[in-house]
Amino acid sequence: MNEELTAKICVPCQGGIPPLAESDAQKFLEQTPGWELTGAASRIERKFSFGDFAATLEFVNHVGALAEAEGHHPDIAFGWGYCTITLYTHKIDGLHENDFILAAKINEI
Repeated sequence: MNEELTAKICVPCQGGIPPLAESDAQKFLEQTPGWELTGAASRIERKFSFGDFAATLEFVNHVGALAEAEGHHPDIAFGWGYCTITLYTHKIDGLHENDFILAAKINEI
C-alpha cells in the first residue's frame, strides 16, 4: 500500500476473492480525500458540486474517459450542479484496491 494510488493501474478483477476488510478500506481511504465509506463499508462515495450543468457534464465526461481507460466503471448520478460517484467492484460486491485507485485519479480531475 506504500505506492501512491495514482501511479497504479486498475487490474481486472475476475471475482473469487473477498472484498477488502473495513480496516484495509480505511487505510486506502486515507489516500483518497473527500471519499467516504458507505453501504456497510462495501462502497466508497463522493459528492461533487459545480456552478452549472455544463461544468458538471464536462466533469462526468472526464470521469467516463478515465473509467474506460482504467477498465473500471463507477456508478454516476448527476444533474444541474452536482455529481455523486459511487465505486465498488461489482464482481465481488465490495471494495477492491481498484476502487481506491480510480477514486485517487478522479480526485486529480
